[in-house]
Amino acid sequence: MPAVFAVVTTGIYCRPTCAAQPRPGNVRSFPLAAAAEAAGYRACLRCRPYRAPQSVPWTSPELVCRAVRLILDGALDAATEAQLGHRLGVSARHLRRLFMAHLGVTPDGLARSARTHFARRLLDDTDLTITEIAFAAGFGSLRQFNRACQEVFRAPPHVLRAKRRKADRLVADGGLVLRLPFSGAPVIGPLLRARPGVRPPGTFDPFETGVRAIIGQRATIAAASAITGRLVERLGAPVPGLQHLGLTRTFPQPDTLAGADLGGLGLSGARQAAVRAFAQAVAEGALPLDRSASLDRLVAAISELDGLGPWTAHYLALRLGEPDAWPISDRDLTALADRWRPWRALAAAHLWMANGWQQVPVAGTEPTKEPTEDKEQPRHG
Repeated sequence: MPAVFAVVTTGIYCRPTCAAQPRPGNVRSFPLAAAAEAAGYRACLRCRPYRAPQSVPWTSPELVCRAVRLILDGALDAATEAQLGHRLGVSARHLRRLFMAHLGVTPDGLARSARTHFARRLLDDTDLTITEIAFAAGFGSLRQFNRACQEVFRAPPHVLRAKRRKADRLVADGGLVLRLPFSGAPVIGPLLRARPGVRPPGTFDPFETGVRAIIGQRATIAAASAITGRLVERLGAPVPGLQHLGLTRTFPQPDTLAGADLGGLGLSGARQAAVRAFAQAVAEGALPLDRSASLDRLVAAISELDGLGPWTAHYLALRLGEPDAWPISDRDLTALADRWRPWRALAAAHLWMANGWQQVPVAGTEPTKEPTEDKEQPRHG
């Protein structure tokens, strides 16, 4: 099913579920709303396709999928297509060619569409001023915001706000329940039914999460937390005005940790070397933690570092949001998990919770014991 369809005779594009019934001969399909907009169509006022998040078709190449995710996360808000291409390991020209071939819109066109759609949601759902919305959505000026609204929605922001529906104001979407084709699987099916809604945990700071995982090797939760606290106290930058919240310092930057003396914190020599190697790789750009690298590439890059291996690599990938990360070393389960691709991270989260393999915090919990890793040994309860 296409993401949107456009009607040639009206110049309007709609969701597939729209009640409009145009003649089939007058309909064009597009994989993204941004592609329909690039072709000159505007959003339907009845089904309002701008209220549905844009997502890349699963049939697109992995590089295109990664680029789309980065763009929708704001990668082009303050960067160029050339800089995005560099992050992905391709030229801007090649990236544009892939986008046009598979999506029908350029990377910049998708970024502009995403910003404008987000701004339109803010116009509908909030009482923020138009100026506040312009900057909140990532536009550099009010004039730029006005121009984008005219191009995408054929109307200026103040006219769009006047069209909002009363029921939209200050309400949030309730989410969407997805059904994966594993409910009948003998191992994972009952776990999915028992805990619907469980998701792998994310992270606010991938670098901090990676360092914390290394510190936690061969240590209890309490010991790892204490060591991390001492590290931040020694090397973190002071943060004024937040002492009453218990926040006094930021986590050290990669270049700071790469050359730091980590003695006296409670880390073994091997763990100190692993932290510095990880920090050095991140500081030099050899280890991208922004999801621009594929899962295989990320795992390989982390596993090449001294003292680290596949478990830590997959654990960090899981926290970064890689749906097929698999930080479980049990051979029988790993063989079985091939059936659960590309959602092995979700399966891992369910298995940890169900079997007491508290290897990773899930839904706000903390693991009961840290993993050990000398290329490397997983923890089992």
